[in-house]
Amino acid sequence: MAFDPSSLTFNEAGLIPAIAQDEETKEVLMLAWMNAQSIAQTLETRRVTYWSRSRQEFWIKGATSGHVQELVDLRFDCDRDCLLIMVRQTGPACHTGRRSCFYTSVDGGSEVELSKPM
Repeated sequence: MAFDPSSLTFNEAGLIPAIAQDEETKEVLMLAWMNAQSIAQTLETRRVTYWSRSRQEFWIKGATSGHVQELVDLRFDCDRDCLLIMVRQTGPACHTGRRSCFYTSVDGGSEVELSKPM
């Protein structure tokens, strides 16, 4: 069966959350947003393309930083309202220079920084 991005459930802004996960380590790297056009572009180019809510424009991961996400697999959940993007990550995924955006933990009621910038 051919995949049609319009079969996904987008929010009122036409977006769907996309979780990027390293295909080798299975580490969750980041969460961003995609629309039907960025999904189609990602599938065509194999370079992960998101929609920037703050800039209101397409954002090809790594286009300016060199920290590219190469698409390995695109999956969606049972409700078709969230994406899991399996990637080969070059360099840090987080704009803070860390491997993952999820670098802070709560332990005993305190925030703990799990990693430093690369």
